[in-house]
Amino acid sequence: MKKFLQDFKAFAVKGNVLDLAVAVIIGGAFGAIVTSFVKDLVMPLIGAIFAVPDFTALSFTVNGTPIMIGAFIQAVVNFLIVAFAIFVMIRLIEKFKKKEPAAPPAPTKEELLLTEIRDLLKNK
Repeated sequence: MKKFLQDFKAFAVKGNVLDLAVAVIIGGAFGAIVTSFVKDLVMPLIGAIFAVPDFTALSFTVNGTPIMIGAFIQAVVNFLIVAFAIFVMIRLIEKFKKKEPAAPPAPTKEELLLTEIRDLLKNK
């Protein structure tokens, strides 16, 4: 049991787990911002264009069962905005990352043999 707890502690304190926890918290806050953006800005604009004040009220009935198409439309718009925002954020991060110079190519067999011959001639 003691070994199990030590292994769990080593796992929980690893940088990747802590990074993931921070990402989840920031992602939740970012999700709230995007939800507000969609709910309070985008959907009213789309609603004004289509003369429907609230998309969640859009529905139709099939055999007496209401199909809430407005809620689905709102969820799709929310997803597209979140996906686009994450895409833009990742592109910006990649652009600002310092690119490491590529490692020089490995010497060919001929170069290795010539280097070896050169070193042998130097030593004589």
